[in-house]
Formats: sequence, C-alpha cells, structure tokens
Amino acid sequence: MANEWATSPSGQALGIDLHIEPTGAYGLRRGLTDALREAVRGGRLAPGTRLPSSRTLAADLGIARNTVADAYADLVAEGWLTARQGSGTRVAERPVEAPRPAPTPARRATGPLVHNLQPGSPDLASFPRAAWLKAARRALTTAPNEALGYGDPRGRPELRAALAGYLARARGVHADPERIVICSGFAHGLMLLGDVLRGRGAGDIAVESYGLPPHWQILDRAGLRTRPLPLDELGTGADDLGSAGAVLLTPAHQFPMGDPLHPDRRAAVVDWARRTGGLVIEDDYDGEFRYDRQPVGALQGLDPHRVVYLGTTSKSLAPGLRLGWMVLPPGLTEEVVAVKGVSDWSCGVLDQLTLTEFLNSGAYDRHLRGARLRYRRRRDQLVAALAERAPSVRVTGIAAGLHAVLPLAPGTEDSVVRAAAWQGLGVVGLSSYRHADVSGADPLDALVVGYGTPPDHGWAGALDALCRVLP
Repeated sequence: MANEWATSPSGQALGIDLHIEPTGAYGLRRGLTDALREAVRGGRLAPGTRLPSSRTLAADLGIARNTVADAYADLVAEGWLTARQGSGTRVAERPVEAPRPAPTPARRATGPLVHNLQPGSPDLASFPRAAWLKAARRALTTAPNEALGYGDPRGRPELRAALAGYLARARGVHADPERIVICSGFAHGLMLLGDVLRGRGAGDIAVESYGLPPHWQILDRAGLRTRPLPLDELGTGADDLGSAGAVLLTPAHQFPMGDPLHPDRRAAVVDWARRTGGLVIEDDYDGEFRYDRQPVGALQGLDPHRVVYLGTTSKSLAPGLRLGWMVLPPGLTEEVVAVKGVSDWSCGVLDQLTLTEFLNSGAYDRHLRGARLRYRRRRDQLVAALAERAPSVRVTGIAAGLHAVLPLAPGTEDSVVRAAAWQGLGVVGLSSYRHADVSGADPLDALVVGYGTPPDHGWAGALDALCRVLP
C-alpha cells in the first residue's frame, strides 16, 4: 500500500480519498488525521456527515483500529469532529473554510528597501505620541455625550473654530468656522469637490504639468478631464486656463518642483477666477515648513470667494491620522456638505476632538517648531553631503518643505532610480509626476528625494546611500 491513494468501500460512499503513507503507526495516524482535517476544512466532508466506524475504516485501509480511533479522537479534541454514544462520529457543525493555497513567494525585482527617501511622508518616528495621548485623554474626558453621536457632516464645531483661528494666524486664511468642512485627508476633499464640480456641469479641470497622479485619477473618476498647464521658473502659467471649470494648484510650494508661485501668477489666477466664475483649488500640503524665507501666505487670502483652501495633518503630524479640512467659498459650502452627508457623513470624532485640544493647548505649535528645526538640519546636511561627494548634482526646491529635487543629465533618470532600488534605496524619478498629456519640451530628468521621510537613526545611512548611487 505504499504511496497509494486508498479509497475504501466505506470511503467511496462518503466520497473520501485518503492519502496514506505507511511510515509506522505515528506516520499513519498523522496522515489520516491531516487528510480528514483537510476534507472537513475544504468542504468535501459537509457538517453532519457520519464517518465510518473506526473498525470499518481500519479494515478498509489495512491499518490498526487504534490508529483510526486515535485520529478520530484528535479531531474531536480539535473541534473538527463530534462523537456521541449511539450516534457515531460525525463532522462538527462549523463553518467550512475555503482551501488555502500555498503561499507563492513574491519575486523581487530589486533589493529589499533599506533606506526610504521617497517623498510624501514626514518622519513617522517623530510623531508626538506622548503629547497626542495627553490631548486625547483630555479631549475624551471633557467631551460632551452628544459629541459621540453622528453629528454635523461639516465636522465638530470645536475643531472648526480652532482651525479658523490657527489658519488665520499661521497661513493668512480667511476662515469662517461655518464654511470649514473636516475631511479624511486631501484625497477625500478632492473627491467631494470633484462630485460637486461635475454636478455643476464642469468638464475640464486645469492642473499643474507636474503633480500627483492619484489626484488626477480622482478627478478623472468624477468624470472630469484634467488638462496640464505649462510650468516654468515662475511657476504654473495662467494664460491657458481658458474655459476650465477649476484649477488645482500647489501655490505655496509647487509639488514636486518646490518653487512658490510668482506673485504675478498668483494675481493672474485669481483674476481668471473672478472673470470666469471658475474655482481655484489650493493644496497647501506643507505650508508650515519654511526655512530660508518668510512663509508664503495662502492664495485663499487674495479672494476667499473664489479659492477653495485644503490642508491636512499628513505632513505636519502623520498621514495615518486621516485628518484634513476644506475652507470653502460661501456659495459652495452647502453643496459640499450635501455630498459629504450622503457619502461619508463624518470623520472620526475622537481624533477631531484630540486635534482640537492639540491646537488650543499650543502643543501643535510646539511640535511644528521642533519639526522645522529637525527638517532644516537634514536639508542642510543633504546640501553639504552632495556638495562634497556629488558636486556635479544641483539641489533645487529646498527653501521649504520636506523634499528636494536633484536634476540629472538627460536620459539618466531611469538608470539612477534602478541602481538605487538595487541598493535598497527608495527614491522617485521626476517623470513619475509628469502628466501624460504634457507635450513640447523634452521631459526633465531628476530625482525627487524625501529627506523628511527616514527616522533620525536612519538618516545618515540613507544620505550615504544616496551619495553612492548618484552619477
């Protein structure tokens, strides 16, 4: 019987195939136990099915009765079978698990990620856990009972009031708490705006020629066509806005290029919005981080009636909080609230209350002061290291934010990104942020390096790895 499929007469009646390997009493018992368990788990033996007696199955398989009895006993103990006097041994009444395929090891085209310099995230290890926990405890202790209900789809009034004060002070935003809507990050806010704009009959949305593809995809899914605008040393051009229903911009710190929108361009965009009735969607994704100059105020301050301002905690605290806010023009607020009420209703109340306490207690300002010092120090170390070890590489877009752009020789971007990946270094090529409809000049070759991403203990190693892969 070695290495054969044993199908017993009693087993045929039950539809059981048992693969038995006669490697001694222990091996037979284990083989029988495993085969029965898998038959139950995979659904071949339905709940309630009566199994052959131990004597019958042992005779059919040509093995000792005690081996079958022991296998049955093991499965009864595990809960797969039940045994009752006068009723025999049956499959237990339990949910059937689908067969689990053997895991297939993923094939890695690159080395394991050792150092992450991909942009888009702050140093998550620097999240102020103790201060946040203190704020959460106080917020939960003092929260009224009604705060734990469904609430206003605009968000908690305490947070909207705190944000109105903070944004006016820190970013020059004209913010009425009644026109602030809390959302789960920028992408969520953009989804809501996309639905509203489509409902208003908008067709085209103008975007920067370099930006985040997921944002363009959100607008595309809303039924809106994204049309890229030209980008030069003064920022995004406003001459080609035309009949667009809205324009999406990062005016304080263009992502990924890193430059602010020139004052003349800022004025031109607002003039276009006033003249045509279009909307300006302002993504102020890292407005708190300025190093070599005074902060560039929010574009919304030029015309709160034509500019939608969006901000989040994704760079200042952590993207996992999923907390963001929209400051809306008067004529847009109710439409956005109506869409949000249908699709989402409210963001997490406890995190909203915690952020309120964090803002009102001054903990947010203290955290930002420390973060600015830390990231400025890293930026300076990046510039110094490249000047010494890769002097042919310029560093641009570094007056603000958490990332830098390193221009490369034409045609070399892909090879540098692949070389970095093989060394376990995560960086992103500038071409990843180029809109597919950009035409004209040859694409720029560059790396976009997120110097804010690594933890402090990994920063020196990440910087060394970057210098080693640069040409």
